[in-house]
Amino acid sequence: MSNVHSELTPRQRELLKIRRDSDTKAAELVKMEKMLQQTKDLLDRKTESCSDSMDLQENMVEDLEEKVRSSRRHRRSSLHHTQLLESQMKTVKGELVGTLDHLQELRNVLRRSQQKAEERKAAMEKLAAGLR
Repeated sequence: MSNVHSELTPRQRELLKIRRDSDTKAAELVKMEKMLQQTKDLLDRKTESCSDSMDLQENMVEDLEEKVRSSRRHRRSSLHHTQLLESQMKTVKGELVGTLDHLQELRNVLRRSQQKAEERKAAMEKLAAGLR
């Protein structure tokens, strides 16, 4: 029995050692699984963040493209409006030249009328002086 007891003791020791190693390995495995899960979660968050960032960039690109299209439409509209205003300005300029010519003619008529009126006045004063 002593022989069995002495044999059991080393086997029990070996079993205890195996159990301790097993417990240590199990604890390490749990830690590694937690680290793996944390790493996976972090990777998922980064992927989501990257995806959100890509969505944001895509939205920014779409907004910029729309602004470019809007700017081009506005530019074409402004160009058309400018051409319209230039045409109206030429028309008004032509009308102003015509009005100026007409005003000069009227001024000339007024000068001649004033000159004739002064001549008549002088003639009437001469007649009035002759009648006295």
